[in-house]
Amino acid sequence: MKLNLAIAPCSWGIEDPLNPENPPWRTVLNEAGESGFKAIELGPYGYLPTDALRLKELLHSKGLQLIAGTIYDDLSPAADIGLLTDKTRKICSLLSHAAETGERCHLVIIDAVKADRNNTAGHPGAAPRLGRDDWDKMIDHIKIISKIASVEFGVRPVIHPHAGGYIEFDDETERVVNDIPEKIAGLCLDTGHLYYACDDPAFSLKKYAERLDYVHFKDINATVYKQALNENMGFFDACAKGVMCSIGKGCVDYGSVFKTLDEICYDGWVTVEQERDPRDAGGTLDDLIESHDYLVSVLS
Repeated sequence: MKLNLAIAPCSWGIEDPLNPENPPWRTVLNEAGESGFKAIELGPYGYLPTDALRLKELLHSKGLQLIAGTIYDDLSPAADIGLLTDKTRKICSLLSHAAETGERCHLVIIDAVKADRNNTAGHPGAAPRLGRDDWDKMIDHIKIISKIASVEFGVRPVIHPHAGGYIEFDDETERVVNDIPEKIAGLCLDTGHLYYACDDPAFSLKKYAERLDYVHFKDINATVYKQALNENMGFFDACAKGVMCSIGKGCVDYGSVFKTLDEICYDGWVTVEQERDPRDAGGTLDDLIESHDYLVSVLS
């Protein structure tokens, strides 16, 4: 099995482009180039340079290519659709101009962590759910974003279930698949978020194989994860405590994940993420090298 491997700025703790604790973007690109990976996601819009030609040249100088961007925002009925569509156009324009010629980029669409879902992340039975009308409005927002990405820019939209958002658990992923046709958007499934949501990552990858366009790899530190669930810890608080670890060192069954990806003939991009507090970004490069070496050893 051959997988195309990439990384993302969230491995340095980059979630908010304006966070003063973020490491400099030059440091991130330098370390990304040293990690062994050959591609990277854009991260939150505005963190990396937004001039497409300059960004492409910077990435080339580090032996990297751009393969995806993320819109991580409130997608609920309370969302400002004008702001969402404006951001979508900015991200997709940058992707379409900074990516390699002929490379199909993805727009990863994530409903952001919510105050009323944050402390029930990983608790499918306790998490408050959206009612039908509110759910339908969120779906409308996703459809609008998706159509802008695909029709105006040729970027493939993929919906990413995420801990602490209104699309986290398997029943919510099923609703998304039923409500949004494949021609409008696919799925980006994340092994770490699947495990966090009490799902079996390998089973979910197989279940949604026909909608799977893009994959994220994470691994979970079992001790921190258990503590996070027992204490109803917020998702990013758990990340700051080290709930994400290097691939192969946690409790995600990667043997089954690789077997499933092989069975469903998945040959797309896999992006490795290890979310953390940006104040702990000093350990990122060593962790990425460890993840890269593990993946290369298994896949070869």
